[in-house]
Amino acid sequence: MIEQERLPDIRTTAQAWESLFRAQVAVMRRLQALPEFRKLSVREYDVLFNLTRCPGGWTRLNELNENLLISQPSLSRMVDRLEAKGLVLRRTAEQDQRGIEISLTEAGRELQRRIGREHVRHLHELIAPALSAEEFGQLQALTEKLRSGLSPGC
Repeated sequence: MIEQERLPDIRTTAQAWESLFRAQVAVMRRLQALPEFRKLSVREYDVLFNLTRCPGGWTRLNELNENLLISQPSLSRMVDRLEAKGLVLRRTAEQDQRGIEISLTEAGRELQRRIGREHVRHLHELIAPALSAEEFGQLQALTEKLRSGLSPGC
């Protein structure tokens, strides 16, 4: 946590946030237009990508939702569509019969890998010219510090 006397003023905080947000919007608009996102939307791909990071292969719907910028009802409808496409499986949670867990199917895992390879290549082509390797390291360190500085539930 930053010491109280080192806190930035409110205007500096707002301007930095606005800049970060606008940079993300600019990048995301360019990414959404890429050919790899014709089969799946960026948001659908994000669900598949986050499922690849689940240690046991299965995760509760509400836990998955913590990593996404989408409402719980919207995520539920999206999972319905992904399940209909054969990309995810759904089951009743083993620990709590009221909850739902989801996992990638083999087809979902393969599609995520295929899109992911193209996505990373296009992302690199898009943003690598903007910053040096050192600046990308600083950006990563700063965004990780920002995320870890948020209290749980934010």
